[in-house]
Amino acid sequence: MPELPEVETTVRGLAAFLEGERITRVQLNRADLRRPFPADLVQVMTGATVMSLSRRAKYGLMHLDRGATMIFHLGMSGRWRIDPESADTHDHLLLETASHRFALCDPRRFGSVDLVETGGLEAWPQFAALGPEPLGPGLSAGHLKAALKAKTQSIKLCLLDQRIVAGLGNIYVCEALWRAGIRPTKPAGKVTGAQLARLVPAIVDVLEASIRDGGSTLRDYARPDGELGYFASSFDVYGREGEACRRDDGGVIQRIAQGGRSTWFCPICQK
Repeated sequence: MPELPEVETTVRGLAAFLEGERITRVQLNRADLRRPFPADLVQVMTGATVMSLSRRAKYGLMHLDRGATMIFHLGMSGRWRIDPESADTHDHLLLETASHRFALCDPRRFGSVDLVETGGLEAWPQFAALGPEPLGPGLSAGHLKAALKAKTQSIKLCLLDQRIVAGLGNIYVCEALWRAGIRPTKPAGKVTGAQLARLVPAIVDVLEASIRDGGSTLRDYARPDGELGYFASSFDVYGREGEACRRDDGGVIQRIAQGGRSTWFCPICQK
Protein backbone atom coordinates (compact mmCIF):
# COMPACT_ATOMS: atom_id res chain seq x y z
CA MET A 1 0.00 0.00 0.00
CA PRO A 2 1.36 3.48 -0.83
CA GLU A 3 2.45 5.06 2.47
CA LEU A 4 2.94 8.69 3.49
CA PRO A 5 6.09 9.36 1.38
CA GLU A 6 4.43 7.89 -1.69
CA VAL A 7 1.33 10.04 -1.19
CA GLU A 8 3.47 13.13 -0.55
CA THR A 9 5.45 12.41 -3.70
CA THR A 10 2.21 12.02 -5.64
CA VAL A 11 0.81 15.30 -4.29
CA ARG A 12 3.99 17.19 -5.15
CA GLY A 13 4.03 15.67 -8.63
CA LEU A 14 0.44 16.68 -9.30
CA ALA A 15 0.91 20.15 -7.84
CA ALA A 16 3.61 20.97 -10.39
CA PHE A 17 1.04 20.55 -13.19
CA LEU A 18 -2.31 21.34 -11.55
CA GLU A 19 -1.97 24.26 -9.15
CA GLY A 20 -3.58 27.35 -10.62
CA GLU A 21 -5.04 25.39 -13.54
CA ARG A 22 -8.70 25.22 -14.56
CA ILE A 23 -10.19 21.76 -14.96
CA THR A 24 -11.89 21.69 -18.36
CA ARG A 25 -13.18 18.11 -18.37
CA VAL A 26 -13.97 15.39 -15.83
CA GLN A 27 -14.81 11.83 -16.84
CA LEU A 28 -15.81 8.85 -14.70
CA ASN A 29 -15.28 5.45 -16.27
CA ARG A 30 -17.11 3.54 -13.55
CA ALA A 31 -19.46 4.32 -10.68
CA ASP A 32 -17.20 3.44 -7.78
CA LEU A 33 -13.86 2.43 -6.34
CA ARG A 34 -13.95 1.14 -2.76
CA ARG A 35 -17.12 3.20 -2.46
CA PRO A 36 -19.15 5.22 -4.99
CA PHE A 37 -17.75 8.40 -6.49
CA PRO A 38 -19.53 11.52 -5.17
CA ALA A 39 -22.72 12.12 -7.12
CA ASP A 40 -21.80 15.76 -7.82
CA LEU A 41 -18.08 15.21 -8.52
CA VAL A 42 -18.25 15.92 -12.26
CA GLN A 43 -20.47 18.99 -11.80
CA VAL A 44 -18.38 20.55 -9.03
CA MET A 45 -14.97 19.89 -10.58
CA THR A 46 -15.70 20.79 -14.18
CA GLY A 47 -14.66 24.42 -14.68
CA ALA A 48 -13.12 24.69 -11.20
CA THR A 49 -9.62 26.03 -10.61
CA VAL A 50 -7.22 24.02 -8.50
CA MET A 51 -5.98 26.44 -5.87
CA SER A 52 -3.51 24.06 -4.18
CA LEU A 53 -2.77 20.47 -3.29
CA SER A 54 -1.83 19.08 0.11
CA ARG A 55 -1.74 15.86 2.11
CA ARG A 56 -3.33 14.67 5.37
CA ALA A 57 -2.06 11.31 6.65
CA LYS A 58 -2.23 9.01 3.60
CA TYR A 59 -4.82 11.13 1.78
CA GLY A 60 -4.17 13.57 -1.05
CA LEU A 61 -6.23 16.80 -1.09
CA MET A 62 -7.05 18.89 -4.16
CA HIS A 63 -8.43 22.27 -3.03
CA LEU A 64 -10.77 23.94 -5.51
CA ASP A 65 -11.85 27.57 -5.85
CA ARG A 66 -15.48 26.56 -5.25
CA GLY A 67 -15.08 25.94 -1.53
CA ALA A 68 -14.71 22.20 -2.02
CA THR A 69 -11.81 19.79 -1.70
CA MET A 70 -11.46 16.56 -3.63
CA ILE A 71 -9.85 13.94 -1.38
CA PHE A 72 -8.23 10.84 -2.84
CA HIS A 73 -6.81 7.71 -1.25
CA LEU A 74 -4.64 5.43 -3.35
CA GLY A 75 -5.67 2.23 -1.60
CA MET A 76 -3.49 -0.78 -2.39
CA SER A 77 -2.59 -0.10 -6.00
CA GLY A 78 -3.74 3.38 -7.00
CA ARG A 79 -1.61 5.99 -8.71
CA TRP A 80 -2.06 9.10 -10.84
CA ARG A 81 -0.77 9.12 -14.41
CA ILE A 82 0.09 12.43 -16.07
CA ASP A 83 -0.40 12.69 -19.83
CA PRO A 84 -0.63 8.91 -20.31
CA GLU A 85 0.35 7.83 -23.79
CA SER A 86 -2.46 5.30 -23.98
CA ALA A 87 -5.65 4.42 -22.14
CA ASP A 88 -5.65 1.85 -19.34
CA THR A 89 -8.71 -0.19 -18.45
CA HIS A 90 -8.02 0.70 -14.82
CA ASP A 91 -8.14 4.49 -15.40
CA HIS A 92 -11.33 5.20 -13.47
CA LEU A 93 -11.22 9.00 -13.16
CA LEU A 94 -9.91 11.38 -15.82
CA LEU A 95 -9.21 15.10 -15.40
CA GLU A 96 -8.16 17.49 -18.15
CA THR A 97 -6.80 21.02 -18.18
CA ALA A 98 -5.86 23.11 -21.19
CA SER A 99 -2.39 21.56 -21.15
CA HIS A 100 -2.50 18.15 -19.49
CA ARG A 101 -4.49 15.00 -18.82
CA PHE A 102 -4.55 13.17 -15.48
CA ALA A 103 -5.74 9.61 -14.93
CA LEU A 104 -6.40 7.95 -11.57
CA CYS A 105 -5.48 4.34 -12.20
CA ASP A 106 -6.46 1.77 -9.58
CA PRO A 107 -6.41 -1.90 -10.68
CA ARG A 108 -7.64 -3.30 -7.35
CA ARG A 109 -10.11 -0.48 -6.69
CA PHE A 110 -9.31 -0.22 -2.97
CA GLY A 111 -8.82 3.53 -3.29
CA SER A 112 -11.45 6.23 -2.84
CA VAL A 113 -12.45 9.71 -3.99
CA ASP A 114 -14.51 12.07 -1.82
CA LEU A 115 -15.71 15.65 -2.13
CA VAL A 116 -15.83 17.67 1.10
CA GLU A 117 -16.46 21.32 1.92
CA THR A 118 -13.03 22.83 2.48
CA GLY A 119 -14.13 24.56 5.67
CA GLY A 120 -15.24 21.25 7.15
CA LEU A 121 -12.15 19.17 6.45
CA GLU A 122 -11.08 18.82 10.09
CA ALA A 123 -14.53 17.48 11.02
CA TRP A 124 -14.67 14.98 8.16
CA PRO A 125 -15.05 11.57 9.86
CA GLN A 126 -11.84 10.12 8.40
CA PHE A 127 -9.85 13.13 9.65
CA ALA A 128 -11.58 13.93 12.93
CA ALA A 129 -9.75 11.39 15.09
CA LEU A 130 -6.34 11.56 13.41
CA GLY A 131 -3.26 12.30 15.45
CA PRO A 132 -0.62 14.89 14.50
CA GLU A 133 1.25 14.79 11.23
CA PRO A 134 4.69 13.17 11.65
CA LEU A 135 6.31 15.94 9.59
CA GLY A 136 4.52 18.72 11.45
CA PRO A 137 5.12 20.53 14.75
CA GLY A 138 2.54 18.40 16.58
CA LEU A 139 4.79 15.36 16.77
CA SER A 140 7.10 15.58 19.76
CA ALA A 141 8.53 13.37 22.46
CA GLY A 142 6.08 15.01 24.86
CA HIS A 143 3.11 14.13 22.68
CA LEU A 144 4.23 10.51 22.40
CA LYS A 145 4.90 10.24 26.13
CA ALA A 146 1.36 11.40 26.92
CA ALA A 147 -0.26 9.28 24.20
CA LEU A 148 1.62 6.12 25.15
CA LYS A 149 1.38 6.45 28.92
CA ALA A 150 0.61 3.12 30.61
CA LYS A 151 -0.06 1.38 27.28
CA THR A 152 0.82 -2.32 27.32
CA GLN A 153 0.48 -2.74 23.55
CA SER A 154 3.77 -2.85 21.66
CA ILE A 155 5.37 0.38 20.48
CA LYS A 156 5.21 -0.91 16.88
CA LEU A 157 1.43 -1.34 16.94
CA CYS A 158 0.88 1.94 18.76
CA LEU A 159 2.80 3.84 16.10
CA LEU A 160 0.53 2.29 13.47
CA ASP A 161 -2.49 3.65 15.35
CA GLN A 162 -3.55 6.69 13.29
CA ARG A 163 -5.02 8.31 16.42
CA ILE A 164 -1.52 8.56 17.88
CA VAL A 165 0.41 9.62 14.77
CA ALA A 166 -1.27 10.17 11.41
CA GLY A 167 0.06 8.50 8.30
CA LEU A 168 2.69 6.11 9.61
CA GLY A 169 2.70 2.70 7.95
CA ASN A 170 4.48 -0.58 8.39
CA ILE A 171 7.58 0.14 6.34
CA TYR A 172 8.54 3.40 7.96
CA VAL A 173 7.66 2.35 11.52
CA CYS A 174 10.05 -0.59 11.17
CA GLU A 175 12.75 1.68 9.78
CA ALA A 176 12.27 4.42 12.39
CA LEU A 177 12.35 1.99 15.31
CA TRP A 178 15.64 0.60 14.04
CA ARG A 179 17.13 4.07 13.69
CA ALA A 180 16.01 4.91 17.23
CA GLY A 181 17.29 1.60 18.65
CA ILE A 182 13.89 0.57 20.04
CA ARG A 183 12.67 -3.04 19.97
CA PRO A 184 9.29 -3.16 18.22
CA THR A 185 7.83 -5.58 20.78
CA LYS A 186 8.55 -3.31 23.76
CA PRO A 187 5.38 -2.21 25.60
CA ALA A 188 4.73 1.37 24.51
CA GLY A 189 4.29 2.59 28.08
CA LYS A 190 7.78 1.38 28.94
CA VAL A 191 9.60 3.22 26.18
CA THR A 192 11.85 5.69 27.97
CA GLY A 193 11.93 9.43 27.51
CA ALA A 194 15.41 9.15 26.01
CA GLN A 195 14.16 6.61 23.49
CA LEU A 196 11.20 8.81 22.54
CA ALA A 197 13.58 11.72 22.09
CA ARG A 198 15.47 9.59 19.53
CA LEU A 199 12.31 8.24 17.95
CA VAL A 200 10.81 11.55 16.82
CA PRO A 201 13.79 12.64 14.68
CA ALA A 202 14.14 9.06 13.43
CA ILE A 203 10.55 9.15 12.14
CA VAL A 204 11.12 12.53 10.48
CA ASP A 205 14.46 11.52 8.97
CA VAL A 206 13.25 8.27 7.43
CA LEU A 207 10.13 9.89 5.95
CA GLU A 208 12.05 12.84 4.53
CA ALA A 209 14.70 10.53 3.07
CA SER A 210 12.04 8.45 1.34
CA ILE A 211 10.30 11.55 -0.03
CA ARG A 212 13.63 12.75 -1.46
CA ASP A 213 14.05 9.36 -3.14
CA GLY A 214 10.55 9.42 -4.60
CA GLY A 215 9.08 6.84 -2.25
CA SER A 216 9.43 3.08 -2.12
CA THR A 217 8.39 1.13 -5.19
CA LEU A 218 6.60 -1.95 -3.87
CA ARG A 219 4.35 -3.82 -6.30
CA ASP A 220 2.28 -1.22 -8.17
CA TYR A 221 3.44 2.16 -6.90
CA ALA A 222 5.06 4.68 -9.23
CA ARG A 223 5.27 8.45 -9.18
CA PRO A 224 2.80 10.45 -11.33
CA ASP A 225 5.48 10.95 -13.99
CA GLY A 226 5.89 7.18 -14.25
CA GLU A 227 9.30 7.08 -12.58
CA LEU A 228 9.89 4.52 -9.85
CA GLY A 229 10.86 5.56 -6.33
CA TYR A 230 14.10 4.02 -5.12
CA PHE A 231 14.11 4.37 -1.32
CA ALA A 232 13.58 0.59 -1.08
CA SER A 233 17.27 0.18 -1.87
CA SER A 234 18.01 2.04 1.38
CA PHE A 235 15.94 -0.10 3.75
CA ASP A 236 17.88 -0.90 6.92
CA VAL A 237 15.59 -3.66 8.19
CA TYR A 238 12.39 -3.91 6.12
CA GLY A 239 12.46 -7.08 4.03
CA ARG A 240 16.04 -7.95 5.12
CA GLU A 241 15.36 -11.08 7.18
CA GLY A 242 18.52 -13.13 7.67
CA GLU A 243 20.86 -10.32 6.59
CA ALA A 244 23.48 -8.67 8.79
CA CYS A 245 22.50 -5.51 10.69
CA ARG A 246 23.94 -2.44 9.00
CA ARG A 247 25.32 -1.30 12.35
CA ASP A 248 27.80 -4.19 12.09
CA ASP A 249 26.98 -5.22 15.66
CA GLY A 250 26.84 -8.94 14.95
CA GLY A 251 23.05 -8.91 14.76
CA VAL A 252 21.03 -10.65 12.09
CA ILE A 253 17.73 -9.09 11.02
CA GLN A 254 14.73 -11.09 12.24
CA ARG A 255 11.12 -11.07 11.07
CA ILE A 256 8.16 -11.60 13.38
CA ALA A 257 4.40 -11.09 13.07
CA GLN A 258 2.64 -8.30 14.97
CA GLY A 259 -1.03 -7.55 14.54
CA GLY A 260 -1.13 -9.53 11.33
CA ARG A 261 1.78 -7.58 9.82
CA SER A 262 5.44 -8.51 9.42
CA THR A 263 8.00 -6.68 11.55
CA TRP A 264 11.73 -6.64 10.88
CA PHE A 265 14.27 -5.68 13.56
CA CYS A 266 17.76 -6.30 14.90
CA PRO A 267 17.74 -8.24 18.22
CA ILE A 268 21.12 -6.81 19.21
CA CYS A 269 20.88 -3.03 18.81
CA GLN A 270 17.13 -2.58 19.35
CA LYS A 271 16.40 -2.67 23.08
